[in-house]
Amino acid sequence: MSVGIVLVSHSPELAGATAEMAGSLAGTDVTIAPAGGTDDGRFGTSIELIQAAVGDADGGDGVCVVMDMGSSVLTAKTLLTELEDDDDGPAVRLADAPFVEGAVAASVLASTGQDLDAVVRAAEDAWAMRKL
Repeated sequence: MSVGIVLVSHSPELAGATAEMAGSLAGTDVTIAPAGGTDDGRFGTSIELIQAAVGDADGGDGVCVVMDMGSSVLTAKTLLTELEDDDDGPAVRLADAPFVEGAVAASVLASTGQDLDAVVRAAEDAWAMRKL
């Protein structure tokens, strides 16, 4: 089991490409689920797509959600509020992280078997990589 990763973007293409990139670096030991765009494939966000991605990514050790900006954060926070009432659902944490760097850092660390707190912290620590 490992921590799963969900990538929430306004763009289906950006979410998919970032998941592909992170997966190529992390390997197959971690599930990375893109949740990009609206239900009909347009730019935007969808709570239903995010919820489905959380279900797909949940491997039993929790799910780290990385969002691109704006309403993707608000939509993910709304879902998190709904999931808090579900005692049987997965542990889900939102990472305040740069989208691509955070996705890669979280995915690579998750592939090593680290816990949810460590994976979220790795995503969030990716901000420091921009300051080197």
